[in-house]
Amino acid sequence: MFLIYQIIISLLIIISPFVIIFRIFKKKEDKKRFIEKFSISTVKRRKGKIIWFHGASVGEVLSIIPIIKYYEKKKSIDQILITSSTLSSSYVLKKFNFKKTVHQFYPIDHFLFTKNFLNYWKPSLAIFIESEIWPYMFKNLQKKKIPLILLNARITNKTFNRWLKIKFFSKLIFKMVTIAYPQNIETKYFLKKINTKKINLIGNLKFAANPEENFIIKNKKLQSEFNRNKIWVASSTHKNEEIFCAYAHKELKKKIKNLITIIIPRHVHRANEIALEMKKIDLKVAYHSSKIKTLKNIDIYIVDTFGETKLFHKISSTVFLGGSIINRGGQNPLEAARLGSKILHGPNTDNFKDVYKHLELLNIAKKINTPLQLASSIVFKKNKNSGKKIKQIGKKILKKTINELNYLINNEFKKT
Repeated sequence: MFLIYQIIISLLIIISPFVIIFRIFKKKEDKKRFIEKFSISTVKRRKGKIIWFHGASVGEVLSIIPIIKYYEKKKSIDQILITSSTLSSSYVLKKFNFKKTVHQFYPIDHFLFTKNFLNYWKPSLAIFIESEIWPYMFKNLQKKKIPLILLNARITNKTFNRWLKIKFFSKLIFKMVTIAYPQNIETKYFLKKINTKKINLIGNLKFAANPEENFIIKNKKLQSEFNRNKIWVASSTHKNEEIFCAYAHKELKKKIKNLITIIIPRHVHRANEIALEMKKIDLKVAYHSSKIKTLKNIDIYIVDTFGETKLFHKISSTVFLGGSIINRGGQNPLEAARLGSKILHGPNTDNFKDVYKHLELLNIAKKINTPLQLASSIVFKKNKNSGKKIKQIGKKILKKTINELNYLINNEFKKT
């Protein structure tokens, strides 16, 4: 099965130059750093002990930031490597100005690239976040006797059924995992079924707060403009969801004249496309990147920059989370909930089913199905108590996670 998998990957590599050129054109790929995906490093490895974290994109990378900050201060670790697959995640990491943490794009899962990657970086520990399962990298980690941790592991029912279709292969892959820390009971059950030997349920790491929450709008005039208006946020939206929110805006504006809807698209390169859709239904638009001085007569404020989502979550009392009206399984609501926002979402939240269920029990989140329901559910006052509840849960999970990782790291470093 590994042979068949590698043949498929090899065929994809043949056409990869065309794919990469297309992605560079679409601004989804770094025109200089794309070579990292072929295991050509663009930064130097320091001498000494290194731990490696891998997460697919922005959400996974942000979930480990509190852990990275902790290990930045540990003298026993000389370098921290973070890999991810998306351009947006690399932009977000730049904002933290870490001293000994470096970022590289994750290599293609080919036997040659994965081998070269491990030969160069020589990590003492490999920590894969959430749903990142890469067969040949796992195999090479096992060959080199590098412990493999699945942190905040997540397997949905849909993903589990896919693994069952190749049951023999999936059992070989998950057998290579040293220990898995699932984020919920459902994932723990699925991991057992597909041959993961050691499992420890700690809780969902995304409950843990990023300690750096002093995000402020540096443009004081813009801040005062937001203060003068009633605002709410539609965050991590996908195609068609912006229109859904726009109709909610129009409905709510019948009662509230100084209303501004802030849209933070999941993919910022769609900003111009969203603006055109808004203009078609007679809504006036401003871009965050334009550094506009006045929001007079503005309906929709589009955040077309990276890494500023938290800033807008902080100033808004209501946040609608996208990926939930369309069938994408929803987006993570915990950051906004932690900052005291009321969470609104559509019916499709399978990716964070247990999280939304918990928030609804705490009366923090609410499901909506129509623009009218969305408009009638928006509030303009923060709930500070709800934010405190989320932070308390997060602190406990973060402490347990770091204790577990410390044990693994200390044991591994003793060997080397």
